Amino acid sequence: MRVKSSLGCKAILLILAWSMVMLLSACSGSGADTASNNDAGSAKGPKTGDGSALIKFVAAEYSTATKPFLEQLVKDFEAENPDIKVELQVINWDTLESAYNTMISTNNPPDLLNTYSYAHFARDELLNDLGEIMSPELKEKFYPSFMEVGRLDGTQYALPFLASVRGLYYNKDILDEAGVTEVPKTWSELKAAAQKIKDHGKASGFGIDMTNNEGQAYLSYFFWGAGGGWQKDGEWTLNSPENVEALTFLKEMVDEGLSAPEPTVTSRDEQQRILGNGKLGMMITANFFSTVVPNEFPGLKWGVGPTPVKDGQPPSTLGVQDLLMSFQTKHTNKEAISKFLDFFYEDTRYEEFMVKEGFLPATQTVGDKMSAEDEVMKAHFEAIKVAKFYPVNDPAWPAVLDASKKMGQAVILGQMSPKEALDQLQEIALKNSK
Repeated sequence: MRVKSSLGCKAILLILAWSMVMLLSACSGSGADTASNNDAGSAKGPKTGDGSALIKFVAAEYSTATKPFLEQLVKDFEAENPDIKVELQVINWDTLESAYNTMISTNNPPDLLNTYSYAHFARDELLNDLGEIMSPELKEKFYPSFMEVGRLDGTQYALPFLASVRGLYYNKDILDEAGVTEVPKTWSELKAAAQKIKDHGKASGFGIDMTNNEGQAYLSYFFWGAGGGWQKDGEWTLNSPENVEALTFLKEMVDEGLSAPEPTVTSRDEQQRILGNGKLGMMITANFFSTVVPNEFPGLKWGVGPTPVKDGQPPSTLGVQDLLMSFQTKHTNKEAISKFLDFFYEDTRYEEFMVKEGFLPATQTVGDKMSAEDEVMKAHFEAIKVAKFYPVNDPAWPAVLDASKKMGQAVILGQMSPKEALDQLQEIALKNSK
């Protein structure tokens, strides 16, 4: 901005006077106070205008229960810690990524962010080391295998927020009426069961979500089910023969009318309701199905089996972790963040959150308790022990994730062959890995 040169004498005197006041104010403070108030990485960090520490927390909205729970949690935390203010934003998954990317690009990132990937932020040196922030007591609570997902080059950039494991959920009445006597465990059994349901004429056979919501999940189920995957030994292998075969199988299911209509439009959550309403026989989804869908459809008779794999392949399933990371901000207060983390992951409080949302806890203290009290939860934890996870610790993952949904949709819609789509996806992965 250009400043005009025709200032009056009064204006010049005011500026000189103000400059002297600022100089004297700066000199009067001790060196220790100055460092404490301006060092974003200090133990205590700067304060807000009213003397309180500030934590900006952006969280994903998992269900209608998320916001009320977190609002009450923040209220309770502030009551116990009146010198810390928590500014909470709960944002729907559909707009979460664009919202926090805008915050980051305008140099206003949150202190805590709950989302699905972190490595690209770590690569750009935007994140705090949570290993230095969280208390030793909290560090001991987490499942070690869950912690590995958020660790990159020895630094704990992200904490496990919660987890889920996938399986084949089905409407028992539909399968019984269609004459499906065994829950399909292989691709050939899945195709045969879906054909029987289709022939029965009352419901679609198998739900495929190739939308922007869960497209990458369905690719994962079938990539791994074919013996392929996203990576091998840390290298991208997206256009492997196994992955091409997997995507070809999904395309066949759609072309043969064995899937629910509009797989590029109808999301997982919508398909769960269709299954609950008796219009869909089977779909792959997460363990929160058992909490969400029966509540909406009380008369539903449902069951769950393993994720089907190609004939001859060993069992495989997808485990998903969402993460919690801490950005370096102008008001980072590590001591306040540490207190908030202890408060959120406190056993009773964290267990309540898991029960409300239907997810698997990331802390062993809560996981052991819930498993001992619930056989279904115990089975979920047994399944997640052998589950495979998205390569979220690769900085290229966000770009691959976004492109994989588009490529999957292009194949389902007949716009590209599976090989063409996966060749392009491999190029995108390699480009963004540089």
